[in-house]
Amino acid sequence: MFHYPDTPDHSQLGGKGTALARLGELGFEIPAWFAVPPKHLMDGYPVRERCHPARPGPFAVRSSGTMEDGAGHSFAGQFESHLDVAADDVPGKIAAVRASANSPAILAYCTERGLTAPSPPTVLVQRMIAPRFAGVAFSADPVSGRRDIAVVSAVPGTGEKLVSGEVDGQTWRVDRANCFLLRPENPQLAESEIIAVVLLARRCETACGKPQDIEWAIDRSGKLWLLQSRPITTLNLIPDPADTLRVWDNSNIAESYGGVTTPLTFSFARRIYESAYREFCKLMSVPPARIEKSDEVFPQMLGLVRGRVYYNLRNWYRVLALLPGFQLNRGFMEQMMGVREPLPDEIVQEIIKETKGSRLADSLALARTGVGLIRQLLGLQKQISRFQIRLDSALAAPPLPIPQMSGEQLVAHYRDLERQLLKKWDAPLVNDFFAMIFYGVLRSLCQKWLGDATGTLQNELLLDGGEIISAEPPRRILKMAALAGNDPQLVTLLSDPDVSPNKKITALKKHDSLAAEFEKYLTDFGDRCLEELKLESPTVRDDPASLLLSIGALAGRPVTAAAPLKISEDPSLSLGPIKRFVFCYVLRQARERVCSRENLRFERTRLFGRVRAILRELGNRLHADGLLENSPDVFYLELGEILAAWEATGTTQHLSILAQQRRTEFETYETSTAPPDRFETRGPIHRYQKFETTQSPDTTESSLTGSGACPGRVTGKVRVVLDPRGARLEPGEILVARQTDPGWVILFPTAAGLLVERGSLLSHSAIVSRELRLPCIVSLPGITTTLKTGDLVEMDGASGTVKILSPHGGQAQGAVKDP
Repeated sequence: MFHYPDTPDHSQLGGKGTALARLGELGFEIPAWFAVPPKHLMDGYPVRERCHPARPGPFAVRSSGTMEDGAGHSFAGQFESHLDVAADDVPGKIAAVRASANSPAILAYCTERGLTAPSPPTVLVQRMIAPRFAGVAFSADPVSGRRDIAVVSAVPGTGEKLVSGEVDGQTWRVDRANCFLLRPENPQLAESEIIAVVLLARRCETACGKPQDIEWAIDRSGKLWLLQSRPITTLNLIPDPADTLRVWDNSNIAESYGGVTTPLTFSFARRIYESAYREFCKLMSVPPARIEKSDEVFPQMLGLVRGRVYYNLRNWYRVLALLPGFQLNRGFMEQMMGVREPLPDEIVQEIIKETKGSRLADSLALARTGVGLIRQLLGLQKQISRFQIRLDSALAAPPLPIPQMSGEQLVAHYRDLERQLLKKWDAPLVNDFFAMIFYGVLRSLCQKWLGDATGTLQNELLLDGGEIISAEPPRRILKMAALAGNDPQLVTLLSDPDVSPNKKITALKKHDSLAAEFEKYLTDFGDRCLEELKLESPTVRDDPASLLLSIGALAGRPVTAAAPLKISEDPSLSLGPIKRFVFCYVLRQARERVCSRENLRFERTRLFGRVRAILRELGNRLHADGLLENSPDVFYLELGEILAAWEATGTTQHLSILAQQRRTEFETYETSTAPPDRFETRGPIHRYQKFETTQSPDTTESSLTGSGACPGRVTGKVRVVLDPRGARLEPGEILVARQTDPGWVILFPTAAGLLVERGSLLSHSAIVSRELRLPCIVSLPGITTTLKTGDLVEMDGASGTVKILSPHGGQAQGAVKDP
């Protein structure tokens, strides 16, 4: 083999030339060749003299552009190629190949893919052999994506007609064990020859570091030659079907982590989920050996896909399978998480298989865990009380205000919270589990024993579940609005979005009762905010603008109590004594667990508020020390990287560069199309991944169907709100949102109804709407794009249906509420 220049610069050889040079250096059998880079095409380079030392022709003359045969684009068949070229004709064919870079086909190819027009290519001149057979081979299947399957196609003579598609040739498919999965009838090549081609393709893959598409030839002496090798570019878009199937779903978690979430928040949340659910399994008396066997599951409960947080449902079900009653509980978990589709059977069967042991071992594990479940249920109220005491102690005012702490003291304070609470989040998790169980059992009993096919009765029965703290902020806002309504000038000021919050607060403080209520609100609920679990989110205490606007919007309006809903007479009276006892017990537990679930979520808000304050202050210190360009850049570091800056365990001091690089990446996620709410992947998720939704909206042209969360019929105009900051609802309007979290409650008092794209019957919006008697439907895929502000609709919170009466600005006669 030879090439020009004598010591080639691989950057001048293009895609094919670089691969041939690398593989030739590794000892692959390649027919002699040389390269003529673009700068040598017109300078009188003696091509004919270079051809003859390679023995008399014929030659193959091909392009090798810098953009050609790359990882992203192959340019297959776009440049001219010439075979069986005599030595005297090589210069003319080189010129023809070079000229093809400006052909209409090439320009159209580049335009379609958003590429710039290619520069003149390097041209390869390679001695041709007289093959007995030739063809192409793929070290991975380019159609199915199977990386463990090689595909070989062959024809007699040269492979040009096969490459151009003029003939099909014969095809073989071979797995990693060299077993033939497909062979042609009357094969023209021996199996040993096909295996040799397969091994050649796989050697090229190993040498090049990625699956390869090669051209090969077997001469009349039986020698196998490699003619060229290039990446299989289409594999970037095809997952390997042999890889693990994962299902990603944000139905419920989008309520807490909506939109793009920063690296700091995700790394913090991921750490919490890992430690919390590992501890949960211990509390439930899951045998240590089973927990250890599932050790890799806990760090992968969540995933971050293009900046968005998703549940890795495969691992959620794997954790659930560690507990008794997997087949029953999986349905309950799907209800709690708002999952609209069951897990694919492929995953279910894999989970059942991996958790199945000997009958005796399974029985003992089941008995042990069952006893643990009963013990946890019986002691749950005491556990919640102990947790509350521990939380209040950990969140007591520190000896020094956070801004006055040193960096080491801040890290120590975080570590203390982590030790006392974050790794011992026991009561909320156990309560969540039993809320899921009893909510699901209640739903089943209402359907089977009381004929409640729609879930209306169940939702009515949960209305009297106890005092939910998340319903308190709307009541406080209404109270402040009533006090502000006595001063028309103040109402005008509060309602003006252009007036600064500081000016509004100054005016508000002139009213003693209102000022006292406002300060009390900030004291009790100052850590509540939009997207309150995202550490980058400013709290109401940091930015009270939305709260002040809500007070102004409600001030002066008549304050009416929520319409009492028609709660059914005690339905258990129709049951026999045993069924009635069971039903009443399940109902009581469901009410208590759902109520406690929402109240314990508020305690989580308090904890996150303290952690947010600590990490923001650490960001200030990193900025002051010159390690970050700006304090908010701290949100683009991971938690471990921040702590490592004080604990001397970091691997880089260039935190500013790291943060800026991530900020740039995450800003592109803000403007790019988000992946679907639910999708499946196999193998790694990379930048070429195509996300295909597995859900179909349950909608027609005039109606949509979701899950009824709070009964009540409402007819009115809708207002679609994607960001509640500064949003205002007119009287009688129905609020339409992608998801809600506790920060949205400032809009609830002004809404006549609530329609939510995501969430479940146990999500925040469902629970608080029931407490406020606000008709609500959740899990309405696509509703924020289907409906437009001003559309006139009729919603039924019992059946979960939304009828579109007049799209795009229908005239509403005011909202009508029916119980």
